[in-house]
Amino acid sequence: MSPSSIVTQKANPPVPHIRCLTDPALHNPEVQAPGRHKADERLQLSHRALLISESPNSSFGRKIKNFVNSLRIQVKVASKSKALPVLTNKKSARFAVVIFENYLSYLKLDNWNRQLIDKYCRDYHVGIVGFIKPPKGGKDDVIYLDGYHLTLQYKLTLEDYKLNFDSYLWRVVKPGELWEGFLPGKWTVFHSNHSTYQNLAFSKLSSRFFEFGSGETNNLKGFKFVTSIMDKGEIDGIPKILFGSDLSFWLHTVMMMDALSYLSFGKLELKLERYIQIDVDDIFVGKEGIRMKVEDVEALVETQDRVQKDVPGFQFNLGYSGGFYLSGNNEEDKGDRKLLEYRKKFRWFSHMWRHEQPHKFPTDFIESSMLMNKDFAKENDITVYGEYSVAPHHSGVYPVHEPLYRLWKEIWGVKVTSTEEYPKLMPAWQRRGFVHSGIMVLPRQTCGLFTTTIFSSDYPGGLEALDAAIQGGDTFQTILTTPISIFMTHLSNYGNDRLALYMLESIVSFIKCWTNLKLLSLPPVELGFKYFEMFPQDKEPLWTNPCEYYRHKDLWPVNKTCDGLPDFIVVGPQKTGTTALYSFLSQHPSILSNKPSPQTYEEIQFFNSHNYFRGLDWYLDFFPQREKPNRTLLFEKSANYFDSEVVPKRIATLLPRVKIIVLLMNPAKRALSWFHHMRYHNDPTALNSTFREVVTASGDAPSKLKNLRNRCLQPGLYSQHLVRWLDYFPSKQIHIVHSDELKNDPVQVMDSLQKFLNVQPHRNYAQHLRYDPKKGFYCSVMSDGQTKCLGQSKGHKYPAMDAESERYLRLYYRKHNINLSKLLASFDSELPEWLKYELKQADLLKS
Repeated sequence: MSPSSIVTQKANPPVPHIRCLTDPALHNPEVQAPGRHKADERLQLSHRALLISESPNSSFGRKIKNFVNSLRIQVKVASKSKALPVLTNKKSARFAVVIFENYLSYLKLDNWNRQLIDKYCRDYHVGIVGFIKPPKGGKDDVIYLDGYHLTLQYKLTLEDYKLNFDSYLWRVVKPGELWEGFLPGKWTVFHSNHSTYQNLAFSKLSSRFFEFGSGETNNLKGFKFVTSIMDKGEIDGIPKILFGSDLSFWLHTVMMMDALSYLSFGKLELKLERYIQIDVDDIFVGKEGIRMKVEDVEALVETQDRVQKDVPGFQFNLGYSGGFYLSGNNEEDKGDRKLLEYRKKFRWFSHMWRHEQPHKFPTDFIESSMLMNKDFAKENDITVYGEYSVAPHHSGVYPVHEPLYRLWKEIWGVKVTSTEEYPKLMPAWQRRGFVHSGIMVLPRQTCGLFTTTIFSSDYPGGLEALDAAIQGGDTFQTILTTPISIFMTHLSNYGNDRLALYMLESIVSFIKCWTNLKLLSLPPVELGFKYFEMFPQDKEPLWTNPCEYYRHKDLWPVNKTCDGLPDFIVVGPQKTGTTALYSFLSQHPSILSNKPSPQTYEEIQFFNSHNYFRGLDWYLDFFPQREKPNRTLLFEKSANYFDSEVVPKRIATLLPRVKIIVLLMNPAKRALSWFHHMRYHNDPTALNSTFREVVTASGDAPSKLKNLRNRCLQPGLYSQHLVRWLDYFPSKQIHIVHSDELKNDPVQVMDSLQKFLNVQPHRNYAQHLRYDPKKGFYCSVMSDGQTKCLGQSKGHKYPAMDAESERYLRLYYRKHNINLSKLLASFDSELPEWLKYELKQADLLKS
């Protein structure tokens, strides 16, 4: 061992020192039960909040939005200078709480918007949260709010903080404790004697203020300054909770949770249970000199015993790679043996034999590594919790490496794993779980402790910064806002300064002091079931492009290509000429389509069906290798993508720069075409019904008839579907093809489309398309001069639509066609003749 690799362990690792500091002014500080906020009024409220920000780019506005989002609450942001959004939806409220980044902006709203907000709040029992910011450039440090019996005093420097023990607001917050220290920034305090106000929090004038010889008397040194109040609404009928500073002070985030819960009658609240899992990663993996010794293992066991008193069911999960057992110095090898002596006290899970990253190795090697780790457990009498496993460095978990998932199930029976890489390394509140191939993937958090952080001095900012993360900072906020937290720590964090033990005991103590949160622990599989019981919407994954994010690209197998995904997609809708367009595009020498699917022929139907859950490898297998990587374009056509609610988001997540091609035709004509298409394929409902019976079917019609009606009519609601695509793609990435033009003048359409795709060389389709009078449409010209037309199922001539159905559909689509005419302007697309005619005829009918 070289001298540079020798690490000298400190004699006295830091000891957790957090103790609850109870307010000595309380005569009977018995613990209060958390407040119960739920009431029937919450039933008419949506699980959303409205945030009125000072400006579109306000940094504090973003901070509020991110915090509220971290509680899984949707936030609609509106600027104070813009019109208010729609506040109601029929007889219900679209927002459960209104938040003003600057409460003074609420007081200064113009009469119209102020009346709208106030009426909305009174009618639907909606409360207001407000933060007080001193007016910019204001000279007055004291302002009286006329009509509210409230005085604001600005720009104070404060220290120490305590809460009103008797307030019924508190639910997450546990009142009765004192926070000692200087408070960040300048503060506003409240003065009032009116009965509508309940004081929520108190502070002291900063001792720094007295140091400058202000001449103030000692009676100002007590908790005389009210920093947060509740307005019960006795004056104007609107309950409010006001803060004298922003969310920079950690306790305001907890108070904010209670404010949202209280004002929404429990609609905007999380349960008080918080589940914690600690994975000790790489329990035998670590270079000589920084591994655990016997005394470290003893400390691990002792800490687990203490934590179990506050976190029922808690156990450390030890992830092992058997190939590194007894690979330290003599003292560290004794530590390894001590771990096995205590093996029954922990929950063990498998990594890989030598900590290999699965995505870098062939399948048989991965299998061999897993089996060697399994044999190691048998030889050493380790009971492995085989239903949970974590791959080293997140390798293969996400981006998904299919052989890893398959072998996990075959060898270990794995049902759950975890990663911090999905959808990518995000703040804690943005991480999500998903289910793939029957294995639950849970989101893992980071706590700032890594293999290089072995002493207090190694932590950025030292022990003081680690304490700040625990006492209200990032680590605390993660547990506060995340019902299930899985923290990954390393072997080296349990030796040396034992920072992981310090962090765990400290955070448990701090949460116990300041909150009513109930800390719990479950075995990983039960934790997985709990997660998806809480968040069932997370089961479906959203695949991202591994090549778009450097960390994912590093975890992408070397035999995978970043060049195998499509450049553009024809999304439909059905019966608008998508197959003809597909055949014309496939003629181009620089354009390659996907390989055919055995089930759906030229269509993959990946983004809108169960195929999506087969994973990215399944999708990539459909695309050929590019003949000229810098010039060849890949594409797919799936005509039922257009009207799907989930497809635009899924495509944008995987392919944010892909180009989208949409075909539009008269929606009534499209509906008739679909009806006859179903007749051609011997659909019993279509064969036994008239077209008019289908399109006019009522809500109480048989389900098969309603389903056929929907497939006839719903895709034709073009504006409704296009708006959904515009939510995820800019208009410059979407190209509109008018079906009548494709049929009557395909050469012009293909010229325009080639420019949109920027494909080279430019193909002169006048030489490669020929009108077939028997078919009634254009066909491809082959190299021998013969034409090749689409199959028998294409180009049918159907009976004309009956007048009553035509009139019905003209009125049915009128509003959508009007909206479409407005939308097409954003695509720089002229109105097609059918749309001009339909709008004119519909107006005549209405008149």
